[in-house]
Amino acid sequence: MLNQANILTLLKENGKVYIKEGSGKIFSLHKGSFAEQEQIEGGIYLLFDLFQIRTICVSFSEVSLDIVEFASKPTIYESPANPMLPKGAVVNGLVRFSLIREPNWNKLLFQISQPVLFREESGVEATVQTSLLFPLFHSGTKELFLGPEGEVKIQKG
Repeated sequence: MLNQANILTLLKENGKVYIKEGSGKIFSLHKGSFAEQEQIEGGIYLLFDLFQIRTICVSFSEVSLDIVEFASKPTIYESPANPMLPKGAVVNGLVRFSLIREPNWNKLLFQISQPVLFREESGVEATVQTSLLFPLFHSGTKELFLGPEGEVKIQKG
């Protein structure tokens, strides 16, 4: 079970929360505005809706949007960052993101209502624990570079 109210409260109060998911892995979620204050190395923006891409990336072609919309497995994308994005999660002008479709995690992201940064953690205590598996820890997770004009490069697949 996912205690969404607790996660939302911790995010609101602290700007971040540490979650231990069903396989025992720990990850953090950071409010996007938190990236203005510190470098979040390896951060991946989590999105609940396709239209959120506009807030973190430069304008996308229909081809690029279709690739994200019709992906069948959990996928991490890397694309040119929106210049208005806080610099904390931008590396060499690129930003990483993933559209989370799993219903429980998608609902949590919807309730947060803004892109949040995900980062796998080690050596920290989890503040929240759930039996649910987090989709990006799936062994079949793919990584793609997506250019705004429809360029695609498989980085891990």
